[in-house]
Amino acid sequence: MSISVFELFKIGVGPSSSHTVGPMVAARRFVETVSQRSLLNDTCKVEIHLYGSLALTGIGHGTDMAVLMGLQGEAPDTINVDTIEHKLASIKAQQKLKLQGDHSIPFIYERDLQLHSNEFLPQHANGMTFCALAANGAQLFTRSYFSIGGGFILSEEEFANKEQIATLLPHDFDSAEELLHICAQHNWSIAELAMANERAFCSEAEVKHKLWNIWQVMEASIERGCHQHGVLPGGLNVRRRAEEHYRKLSQQTEEERNQGLSILDWVSLYALAVNEENAARGRIVTAPTNGAAGVIPAAIAYYVNFVHKPQVHGELKAQVVKFLLTAGAIGMLFKKNASISAAEVGCQGEIGVACSMASAGLAAVQGGCNQQIENAAEIGMEHNLGLTCDPVGGLVQVPCIERNTMGTVKAINAARLALSGDGSHIVPLDSVIKTMRQTGIDMQSKYKETSLGGLAVNAVNC
Repeated sequence: MSISVFELFKIGVGPSSSHTVGPMVAARRFVETVSQRSLLNDTCKVEIHLYGSLALTGIGHGTDMAVLMGLQGEAPDTINVDTIEHKLASIKAQQKLKLQGDHSIPFIYERDLQLHSNEFLPQHANGMTFCALAANGAQLFTRSYFSIGGGFILSEEEFANKEQIATLLPHDFDSAEELLHICAQHNWSIAELAMANERAFCSEAEVKHKLWNIWQVMEASIERGCHQHGVLPGGLNVRRRAEEHYRKLSQQTEEERNQGLSILDWVSLYALAVNEENAARGRIVTAPTNGAAGVIPAAIAYYVNFVHKPQVHGELKAQVVKFLLTAGAIGMLFKKNASISAAEVGCQGEIGVACSMASAGLAAVQGGCNQQIENAAEIGMEHNLGLTCDPVGGLVQVPCIERNTMGTVKAINAARLALSGDGSHIVPLDSVIKTMRQTGIDMQSKYKETSLGGLAVNAVNC
């Protein structure tokens, strides 16, 4: 399966890529298909069925909001995030849903959106089915979709034939070993190989422009998160902390700001800011998931503010592009050979993968060779193996927000460790990815985004 870097870095809305972004895309695609089949005007009712993890933690992750917005024609990258709560409240109060924003049908939230908490569709833990019904109750069209992590969506038919729907890339790779071999053949860096493949989708200039825009959205989420305060939604009464941390750190002198562990305070701030924005259903970049959306922006901000010395805009842009292309190439390996879905493999598939991607990106922009970059990625994941996903209250607040700070710090350390060596190491990245996948298979389902184990049941809900 061939993947573009822009499938791993997608502008979207919080709080979850698999539970919010993916279901919104699926719902929008469903109603578009109904319209294309000339069935929209005959549709008088829509039923939504959420299964498995989407049912168990979907309300806390905004899945109900996402599917309703998607059915109304909204998309994660363009929806006005400031209007979401009003629109959702209006649907519930008026008991009406406007398919594609125009065709109005009755919709009773408690009746037409059904949670099947004890039922998992066989293909994937994040399954959903939409049914369009006629006035007499006859089924006009039904389709199941699976949110497979990072906002990726496959219909039931696509899931069965996913190997046949990939775009052929000129220099495709299925393992880190193969990635390094192709780079050696062409004397390319990992970023240069990734760029050569992206040119199968669009021009190099467009790739650079789009990647710089991705960073600008990331940077904006850091900036906005540093200036918001109050309590995050969901009922846990988790207060935003980034704004207070930002005020304190901003009072530091230049000498204080650049010494010792103060740099890590800033790094933690960047990650906190992004993931508080995510929890508040703000605009963020899925990287490669929403639950781990703070790791890569924080790692890039660390590089921009504390490592990158020449203040030349063009050079900085080139470095950010190199970071994202390198990180994207590493993310593709996890997507192809394991998973980036916490519902499949636990949080090692989210924070762990983001940490590995960020480690590789940091090694690349600090002059690492391909072997050092692969080593950094390996270290980044190796020390996240077995990380569970047990969100308290089914929300992306505890432990998810702080976990992004830890993932970023690990990434910085992983890159430094790799750059201190020559790239040779005992455990190859491919072995770590294989181990991560097997660990996810062995992990009990209660630790895979169901909120049925771990902190989700042992923490005190205040």
